Amino acid sequence: MAEQTHVLFVEDDDVIREATQLTLERDGFAVTAMPDGLSGLEAFRARRPDIALLDVMVPGLDGVSLCRRIRDESTVPVIMLSARADSIDVVLGLEAGADDYVTKPFDSAVLVARIRAVLRRFGHAAGARGEAGPGSAAGGVLTFGDLQVDTDGMEVRRAGQPVALTPTEMRLLLEFSAAPGTVLSRDKLLERVWDYGWGGDTRVVDVHVQRLRQKIGQERIETVRGFGYKLKA
Repeated sequence: MAEQTHVLFVEDDDVIREATQLTLERDGFAVTAMPDGLSGLEAFRARRPDIALLDVMVPGLDGVSLCRRIRDESTVPVIMLSARADSIDVVLGLEAGADDYVTKPFDSAVLVARIRAVLRRFGHAAGARGEAGPGSAAGGVLTFGDLQVDTDGMEVRRAGQPVALTPTEMRLLLEFSAAPGTVLSRDKLLERVWDYGWGGDTRVVDVHVQRLRQKIGQERIETVRGFGYKLKA
């Protein structure tokens, strides 16, 4: 029997927490549900879940701060839950290292679909492969100036130093590396990296591109206004 996927769920509303836990368990997930950020952090360290589902507004340690603490220790996927589609909540959560977000109130089927999409994305991160473009490539290593992307070993180096990327950031870089100099639209990146078969919030793309720029060099990824982004070849 396959081992269950373990979800850490941090939510202070008792009704939402219990109802969502039952829904996730009914869909085959093992769930550890906590009412506040501090107990959520303890549970994360004790259980090391496969994915974390964090409400933004929880007592003790808010969801954004908890996400940062988790990201300091792990690349486990994180989905933030926000009671409103407020730009500040969304951007703060994504900048803290979250991979996606869902706005409350949410449909349980949509939440499960988003969780499965993130898990699928992370599970397939090691299977993604870039193709050599006009940059130099040898043995699965693509080189763009001082940036080296090892598409086999899933490693990135800048000026010879290793660059720590989350799986989502790695998938994003692989998409750019597969077609250097080619403009990729936000919608195309949502489809390829976030596995969205439907329209999604392009702020997810923008924040992740900015996070990636901070790690590989601001000048490496160019914004093509009105169209999207491209990796400078």
